Amino acid sequence: MSRRHHVPDHGVPDDGHAPHRPPVAAGTHDVIRVRGARVHNLRDVDVDIPKRLMTVFVGRSGSGKSSLAFGTVAAESRRLIDETYSTFIQGFMPTLARPEVDELTGLTAAIIVDQERMGANSRSTVGTVTDAYSLLRLVFSRLSTPHVGASGCFSFNLPDGMCPTCEGTGRVAAVDEDVLVDRSRSLNEGAILAPNFGVGTWYWRSYGESDRLDPDKALADYSEEEWRWFMHAEPVKVRLAGMNATYEGLLPKVRRVFLDKEKESRQKHVREFVERVATFAACPECGGARLNEAARTATVAGVTIPQASAMQIGDLLTWLDRIDDAQVAPLVRSLREMLAALDEVGLGYLSLDREAGTLSGGEAQRVKMVRHLGSALTDCTYVFDEPTAGLHPHDVDRMVTLLQSLRDKGNTVLVVEHKPAVMDAADHVVELGPGAGADGGTLTYAGGPTGLRAAGTTTGRAIGVRHPVRADVRTPTGALEIRDARTHNLKGVSVDVPTGVLVVVTGVAGSGKSSLIYGSLAGREGVLVVDQSPIRGSRRSNPATYTGLLDPIRNAFAKANGVAASLFSANSTGACPTCQGMGVVYTDLAMMAGVETTCPDCRGRRFTDEVLGYRYQGHTIDEVLRLTATQAREVFRTGKPAAILDRFLEVGLPYLTLGQPLTTLSGGERQRIKLVARLRDDAHTYVLDEPTTGMHLAGTANLIDMLHRLVERGRSVVAIEHNLAVMTAADWIIDVGPGAGHQGGEVVFTGTPRAMIEDADTLTAEHLRRWAEPERD
Repeated sequence: MSRRHHVPDHGVPDDGHAPHRPPVAAGTHDVIRVRGARVHNLRDVDVDIPKRLMTVFVGRSGSGKSSLAFGTVAAESRRLIDETYSTFIQGFMPTLARPEVDELTGLTAAIIVDQERMGANSRSTVGTVTDAYSLLRLVFSRLSTPHVGASGCFSFNLPDGMCPTCEGTGRVAAVDEDVLVDRSRSLNEGAILAPNFGVGTWYWRSYGESDRLDPDKALADYSEEEWRWFMHAEPVKVRLAGMNATYEGLLPKVRRVFLDKEKESRQKHVREFVERVATFAACPECGGARLNEAARTATVAGVTIPQASAMQIGDLLTWLDRIDDAQVAPLVRSLREMLAALDEVGLGYLSLDREAGTLSGGEAQRVKMVRHLGSALTDCTYVFDEPTAGLHPHDVDRMVTLLQSLRDKGNTVLVVEHKPAVMDAADHVVELGPGAGADGGTLTYAGGPTGLRAAGTTTGRAIGVRHPVRADVRTPTGALEIRDARTHNLKGVSVDVPTGVLVVVTGVAGSGKSSLIYGSLAGREGVLVVDQSPIRGSRRSNPATYTGLLDPIRNAFAKANGVAASLFSANSTGACPTCQGMGVVYTDLAMMAGVETTCPDCRGRRFTDEVLGYRYQGHTIDEVLRLTATQAREVFRTGKPAAILDRFLEVGLPYLTLGQPLTTLSGGERQRIKLVARLRDDAHTYVLDEPTTGMHLAGTANLIDMLHRLVERGRSVVAIEHNLAVMTAADWIIDVGPGAGHQGGEVVFTGTPRAMIEDADTLTAEHLRRWAEPERD
């Protein structure tokens, strides 16, 4: 198929590869013109994207759609905007390389609304990231009884308002001193068990070289005064090793060094130590409200600000109706609009005090979206990454309406999506393919959504497929009992989860389905949970390292060549010394943007010449890391490597190269990589959290086949899902609802898919009836 398409619906011109366009009058720049895009796997893609309309990018995972929307259009827009800042300011900004593209014109300012989770800072809440809490603070600063000064007096992040005991975090850590120290030992014998406090370290020297402590005396023999000084002393200036230093007791030191850090920023061994030594509980003074007494007790319309922050958004809107005061009318109106927008994107079950770090990727994206809905900016380019991720079919239509409202304000809306409902609502569709990875990267369709269905492309063929409802459901072998579950919004739920079958747990976002499964099944022996938490790793991490595949590959190279396996690690002795195994060299240009270049010594191959001289089955180690999973399976035919590679193929990642950085993978690819890494033989029940996230329609059938194979091997599979195709393939459905938040928290249906279609009166049943393929005679 030609790479250029005439799009008569929107007047998008097809003017070929002309290097120069004639000048056009202002106001007639109607397209974003892309020529010769080669980012990642894109193969000289030429396409015109209409402006001030909604364009949906479709294709298999890894087909190149994100590379075009995010890696090309959005990336170049961001880079050009950054160049408008002074050189001094650019020195503090991230380095953005120019995308590989021959021509890119017609760009406007790009606003990326992705699914990256928000930082796990406990001081960041739904209220603070949306500015809704700032508006609420202003209302209270004007109307509170008794009156409490400025709005800063209601902020838990400012000294004027924070609780002095917990400093605004709402919780304190109780430390188990017997885990922190071994009282039977002396300091010289390693009595301090905390990380980085080993004998002779700088932290240890504060105590081991203190003139008030005997380093050879067992802690159990300390006097009361010695124990107080060692364990609880307030910071005080001392002389240590001939230098001025600050001494503080071990307990406050450990709190400051380890416990006050956010969880996500801790190293693995530190996280494990904190989990052993500390128990976190609500602050005894403020009860978790975070505020000092004056702020947390003042009321407006009979409600304190902690109570208002803890309300579900729907209830908070009802409370705002009771406030009728002219001096805060504009504030209340703005706050109502923001809360209504949160409700409109399916987040009405949230509260303003919900920590931002606890939001899922889909929830985080929708919260970010709300921040832009009220913006006065127009003629911007908004780029969304699967905004319907995590949404029940009932909520997808509302999301489409919001996307269209952004378009109708005069903005260009670019959406990477797999949902047919979003494709049908688009003004323009761009499909990349036909396959993924090396088999993708070409433009296979550009035009209206109606034409897509008739185009015969991968997406066009899959969009109309309707799977038959499973008739020959399996008989359960037993059940996992859940009794009186009350996690979060659950209302004393009792339900049996059948074993030996494929179970789908569904319900609208916020209904309580994740609370039911995670709160009741996670942690049981033999139950393996594969959730949507972010993949940990650095720029060095890749599919081979994350899944454990690299270890047996290194061993195979070592055995074949009679050398140490460590040679074949880019993080060890075999790494190129110039780039330390990164394959690139970063040059800091001081006040100018830094430059990343291919390593001149290893030419990007990451290893020393000696290591690159060793081969296995005719391949060097860097050549193996450039193989796709399918190609690698031809090289590694037996043993552990073959078993892991088979899982790559099963979860729909045959095209993924073994050495591709994890940071370049899409959300759906990362989810399935986790599935490859965590599927193991010692679990009898697999709990999967929306395994179809980011998966193309054509790939869903392969995933369903994999789930059935797990069941046929004697496993039980519980999938938390919104995907209607997965529901029709299930043996059993558990529907949680009927609504979200306190309107949910109940099991509203359990039974087979056929029984749901025929008998159930739930939102899920309504959509399943509409979608399922009619039975044939």
